[in-house]
Amino acid sequence: MSHIPSEISHILDRYRAGSLRSKEVVRNVVLSMGMKVASIIASLLIVPMTIGYINPTRYGIWLALASVINWVNFFDLGLGNGFRNRFAEAKAHGDTLLARQLVSTTYFTLSCIVVVVLLAALVANNFIDWSAFLKVQSSYRAELKIVFSIIITFVCINMVANVFNSLLSADQKNGWGGCIFAVGQYVSLLVIFILSKTTSGSLINLALFYSGIPCIVMIIASLVMFKWSRYKIYRPHFKFIKLSLIGNIMKLGVQFFVIYLCLIFVFQIVNVVISREVGPVGVTQYNIANKYFNILYMTILIIITPLWSAFTDAYAQNDIAWIKSMVRKMRILWLVALGCSAVMVLLSPLFYHIWIGSKVDMPISISIAMAVYVSCQSLGNIFMTMINGIGTVRIQLIIYVIFALASWPLFTLLGRYYGLVGIIAIPSFVYLIQGIFGYLQLHKIVSGTARGIWLK
Repeated sequence: MSHIPSEISHILDRYRAGSLRSKEVVRNVVLSMGMKVASIIASLLIVPMTIGYINPTRYGIWLALASVINWVNFFDLGLGNGFRNRFAEAKAHGDTLLARQLVSTTYFTLSCIVVVVLLAALVANNFIDWSAFLKVQSSYRAELKIVFSIIITFVCINMVANVFNSLLSADQKNGWGGCIFAVGQYVSLLVIFILSKTTSGSLINLALFYSGIPCIVMIIASLVMFKWSRYKIYRPHFKFIKLSLIGNIMKLGVQFFVIYLCLIFVFQIVNVVISREVGPVGVTQYNIANKYFNILYMTILIIITPLWSAFTDAYAQNDIAWIKSMVRKMRILWLVALGCSAVMVLLSPLFYHIWIGSKVDMPISISIAMAVYVSCQSLGNIFMTMINGIGTVRIQLIIYVIFALASWPLFTLLGRYYGLVGIIAIPSFVYLIQGIFGYLQLHKIVSGTARGIWLK
């Protein structure tokens, strides 16, 4: 009978760990909620300000080009997400040395990748006619080359700087990352407001300050926190670079890389296709509707983002009861979100009128399509976030590869026949499929029936 007290003690330890994990999630949700509200307000304010600064057509061109450049973020070969899981596992097992080695190795490896990517992009920029690619007036050709060079430079620098954001996420401190992001947004908002009052509309000025300020804020924040906060024990240093860890990070990271590479084709080409098939104003309409309904998605994201590393921690400690509890709660969350999206459709004409006035025409059909998109996106990401935390991502990889191969012709075909609504339908369907498979996979994992590909 002597084994009974030890078993009871083990159960109590796991209960306390689950309780602490849940409290950490709640604390991050509350802090993230405050920061996301601040970020959403900044995002809503900056749209009419930017449109007024450079006009709707130039704003559409800016969004289309920026979306192409943001594809570069996926060329970290999945190191950011692979590092996030491996760091969370090391921390869960109390291995501080390994955690610091992972931080140093990830910074070093990403820096090497970024140098190659940036040089290749700047060389390619000399041979690409962005005005022809985006099907806009040739008078923009020279300006767009400069804008590309500015944005790509800051995007590449930010890839390295964001390792610190991945560290915060792995440590279940997403709220802190939200604080840094919000500061960058509000400084950008202030600068663009000053530009709108003191200069004529310029895509070059917009690229320089809108892209550069958040990047600089992240660099400053990481330097300060590595020097004076609790994260100084993980501060990167050359002597902690361990090349043998790259394989460990990449084993999971490469799968994330392929997934995100597919996301480029499935989701990130939307602005380009709209620009080509509907026109720059269509890009503006899409992004206005997306920003409005993104209020709901950001709320969902606030709640689910801390679950990634929390699931890594729970799965590493075999706390299946906590995982089951979270899955039930997330199902309820999505049903609530579904009802909220319907209400947002009804309120959309009034919201657009107050927000942007008569600057851009916004048909109700676009709002309905975007509501469906965000609802499916929420479903997919709720379950994919939990799956990503566990690290069994092979099924979602296969789904994204299949849809990536068919995305461009589908976007083009539906865009020509059904316009913006047809284009929005494609990513909606992809997220719906991911949500369904994600739910089935989680059910198999927590019930102990997952085998083969369901555990890869």
